[in-house]
Amino acid sequence: MGRGGIGAAGRVDHRTAPDRYRHWRLTVEGRVARLALAVDPGAALAPGYALKRNSYDLGVDIELHDAVQRLRFEHPQVGAVVVASGLPGVFCAGANIGMLARASHAEKANFCKFTNETRNAIEEASARSGLRFLAAIDGACAGGGYELALACDRILLADDGASAVSLPEAPLLAVLPGTGGLTRLVDKRKVRRDLADVFCTTAEGMRVARARAWGLVDELAPRSRFAEAAAERAAELAALSDRPAGAKGIALPPLAREIARGRIRYPHIAVDIDRERGAAEITISAPAAPPPADMAGAEAQGAAFWPLALARELDDAVLELRANEAEIGLWIFRSRGESAHVAAADRLLLDNADRWFARETTLFLARALKRVENSARSVFALVEPGSCFAGTLLELVLAADRSFMLDGAFAGSNAPPPALVATGMNFGPLARAGGLSRLATASPATRRRRRASRRASASRWRRRRRSRSASSPSPPTTSTGRTRCASPSRSARVSPPTR
Repeated sequence: MGRGGIGAAGRVDHRTAPDRYRHWRLTVEGRVARLALAVDPGAALAPGYALKRNSYDLGVDIELHDAVQRLRFEHPQVGAVVVASGLPGVFCAGANIGMLARASHAEKANFCKFTNETRNAIEEASARSGLRFLAAIDGACAGGGYELALACDRILLADDGASAVSLPEAPLLAVLPGTGGLTRLVDKRKVRRDLADVFCTTAEGMRVARARAWGLVDELAPRSRFAEAAAERAAELAALSDRPAGAKGIALPPLAREIARGRIRYPHIAVDIDRERGAAEITISAPAAPPPADMAGAEAQGAAFWPLALARELDDAVLELRANEAEIGLWIFRSRGESAHVAAADRLLLDNADRWFARETTLFLARALKRVENSARSVFALVEPGSCFAGTLLELVLAADRSFMLDGAFAGSNAPPPALVATGMNFGPLARAGGLSRLATASPATRRRRRASRRASASRWRRRRRSRSASSPSPPTTSTGRTRCASPSRSARVSPPTR
């Protein structure tokens, strides 16, 4: 796999690097970076469509995701990023219609999910990392292109009579924007709902005057000084950042990974896929040794620092399973190693939370855990003798749909009985998408009871439905003549995994 896209055996590969980008150009000058979108029409992720007018597919977003990660780790001195177009007359035409037309439902869902997670990461970088984003729109900006601009802190639009912003999905395709456009328009930019309704049902969108008056953009600039205005606003945003101007970045080398015969291997994570059972067993190894004594030692380790390595590997493993193993509906998490080493790594991050590297590593771990929860898979966690579900790894138990813990030890085993160990990481730093820690929400036992209740309700509904179907071919009605209907919750019939 060379550039982030389709690799061996037709697998989607999320690994890439700036020197292999085909669609984005990343440049860094002091405190300001520039991300220019110049989509290569002939470099689509799959055959059958061309990426015209800066439209994008999953391959384009894989590069954007990688660029944002590298800005956060490799360029800590950057305080602002200008997102612009590298092609004349168009900022971004949104998701490629040809790609969506040929994609299966699962592929569409995975594409929209990954795209929205990338936009969420941009907003998180602004809110938590001090990395601000400016969308410099010089041309047509439609659909997903405007949703990308909405994820930025500020939007600058060229006042040239031709540039415009639009969300044409509803009037042209009879679908809603798929990556948060409506939510960000009303909740983030505070656009009046009546104006948002008109905007989202007007295929041609809004040009400069109305776009500014309605709050769809923040500022207008004439084409003659558009580049100058973008540079000024980016400098202002960079001045607001608390990212260290003189810090040395952490290089993110290619992620070591091997895929063979249903196995995916990383240095700290092993994924064993059983296609007959429709399950993947994900085993995470604790660090082999205690972490460095201070963050200087952690920065010296760079990408090999265990918490950062874990975040990178877990993130890639989840994306790999999502994109290439759609039939695997059950993920089973195991762990092994010394819980004390995991807890020590957590303490190092917590004690240095004001240091940029500790902050970025913690936020990366939080994003990877959110990705596990948002993957629409059944997640089990097995707490066994010799496991190390402490602190950061305990979050996987709390995130699981089902967690099983052995009472005691296996016969003939020298491994100590299993234990769950909480650290400060479990009380806020690795919060869920809603902002609450997993401990602050329902306990695993409570979630199990709720799901069991839903399954029982669904079972009763199915029995009643079969009974009604057997007795009468026509739909049952109430006394008012209305057809009764219900929607059972979905539940996968799976047996508890065995050792």
